[in-house]
Amino acid sequence: MSRGFDFDSFEIDDFREAESCARDREFGAGRGGGSLSDASVRLQLQNLREKETISDRRGTQVQISRTDSPNHRDLPSRSDRQRARYTERDRTYSLRSSEIQTLTDVGSFRVVAVEDLAKFAYAGDRSRMDSDLRNLVRQGLLQRRGTSALKRQSQPVLTLTKEGQHFLRRHGLAPEDQTIYSGLVKPKEANHDASLYRLYQKAAEEIERTGGKVLHVQLDYELKEQLYGKLGRAKVQDRNEAFHLKNGFAQQMYLPVVNGKVSFPDLRIEYANQEMEISRVDLELATGHYHGEHLAEKARAGFQIYARSEDVAGLRRVRDEREIMTAILSL
Repeated sequence: MSRGFDFDSFEIDDFREAESCARDREFGAGRGGGSLSDASVRLQLQNLREKETISDRRGTQVQISRTDSPNHRDLPSRSDRQRARYTERDRTYSLRSSEIQTLTDVGSFRVVAVEDLAKFAYAGDRSRMDSDLRNLVRQGLLQRRGTSALKRQSQPVLTLTKEGQHFLRRHGLAPEDQTIYSGLVKPKEANHDASLYRLYQKAAEEIERTGGKVLHVQLDYELKEQLYGKLGRAKVQDRNEAFHLKNGFAQQMYLPVVNGKVSFPDLRIEYANQEMEISRVDLELATGHYHGEHLAEKARAGFQIYARSEDVAGLRRVRDEREIMTAILSL
């Protein structure tokens, strides 16, 4: 496929090349506080900065086509102007394939910014997107909303309605193993959560560049639900036994345990690599509110860390001051 983004000669794991070093250092360790020499620390931090510079420069070139969106599936071919009818007992829906894919994209990430949907899903074709969104909103499948009551802090986003969520499931229009969400769980976190769709696009580009194929995406909600569902079904009463059982379940789910706590990424991408083996990459969207220990915890968990452009400089400064061996990539 034709894509416009290239990380040149380094791979996903290069961003975490010093992960093993990070695991050997305590959260609060400053200069000279870990097992690495000062020269080694400086060299590794410099290598991370160089890779971040390349990533920042290349990131502006991302151009992803409609069919590269998550969970794309081969829907019945029809012209862009034709809509298929989906009849239920009390009503009939009329949707084109791009509208079904938009419902699937929004449902997979719970909330998607309108600007990001236009850029990644519609290749910048705003008129086409607006036509699709009007039809979906009119039929009660999708809703537009702002992320904040404060106009300056708000951005227009999209979420599925309960009706939209049920529509996809009733008609088998979303992959069975993909969780589909409706509405917002924590409106105060809507701006953060809306960035996960954009985060996915950047990480998925590198996966596909190296010959991988995205299979599945999971948000932290789903991972937490799965883990605590397993623990609840075990019906363990003893706290010590529950602690060890939880860590065992976390290991089964490939979730890291840091300082006795299970760490959940914001987003997990499951994909098939070139050898057709199932692989995973766990992504964290750090914010400007992350303090040194929080950032170090995410690094020790082995997460690939991104940040919005306005937060990158501050987080990289904290990283350098605390000598945390992880790259912080600009979203």
